Amino acid sequence: MKIEKNAVVRLHYSVAEVGAGPIEDSRVGEPLSILVGHRNVIPGVENALIGHEVGERFEVTVPPEEGYGPRHPNAIQRLPKKVFQKNAVLKPGEVVMIQTREGQRPVVVHKVGMTVVDVDINHPMAGKTLTFDIEVMEVRAGSEEEIAHGHAHGTGGHTH
Repeated sequence: MKIEKNAVVRLHYSVAEVGAGPIEDSRVGEPLSILVGHRNVIPGVENALIGHEVGERFEVTVPPEEGYGPRHPNAIQRLPKKVFQKNAVLKPGEVVMIQTREGQRPVVVHKVGMTVVDVDINHPMAGKTLTFDIEVMEVRAGSEEEIAHGHAHGTGGHTH
């Protein structure tokens, strides 16, 4: 089966800045499961998957506009320390996850004060051209329930 909209795809990937070593590599764990056409991954990766099949391995270079967007230089926010995990050791340059109304979000610690922390809310990969090494492990049609929910269920996907 070729990958198309509403297909559930299990894939391994690694991502790196162009000319640098991997930032993330899923091959240390389980493959990622996504429902194609439902914004489960960045547009550049989702678009590159279309037409591929199980067993294929390929690379795609994704510019910021099709990835995590441009960097916004004024995207520094001051947050109370209580937003962060108890006893967290926060250091400038460190990527940490915070809970927002839209779910968890990575931020980069900019400056740490006594009671507040300044964070850069740009995605850590914003403004970067990225190269993805993708290996398609499984492709199947999405179920009616998955399509209605907008994400893959089961191993590597969302569980309810």
